[in-house]
Amino acid sequence: MILVASLFAISSAATPSDLTRRDVFVPPVTYPHNGTVWKVQQHHNVTWDTSNHPVNITNKIGHIMLRKGGLTTPLVLAAGFDILLGRIEVQVPWVLNGNNYQIVLFGDSGNFSPTFTITGSIDS
Repeated sequence: MILVASLFAISSAATPSDLTRRDVFVPPVTYPHNGTVWKVQQHHNVTWDTSNHPVNITNKIGHIMLRKGGLTTPLVLAAGFDILLGRIEVQVPWVLNGNNYQIVLFGDSGNFSPTFTITGSIDS
């Protein structure tokens, strides 16, 4: 009973004024877009729109992953950058040729680019 009372006292010590309001930021990916073709080992700037960002973003640290055929791969193309930059350079990894790739921009949420094509690998 004493433990429960102590936990209640600790949890009720925080007042609403101690908590800062945070907003989820969902910036749309603007590049790559439909019709984009990347070649393996090239460098490209992934871009997203930061024009309407809230003042208090829940998570400002971004990372970018590659998605293929509706599944996010374990390939991290960039990590640890400020989500408000609006762009980050990535190098196209060695992957199978395909026209069903997407970029996933993580920060507060996971935003997908439109599908695009990656070519230049040797596959059958």
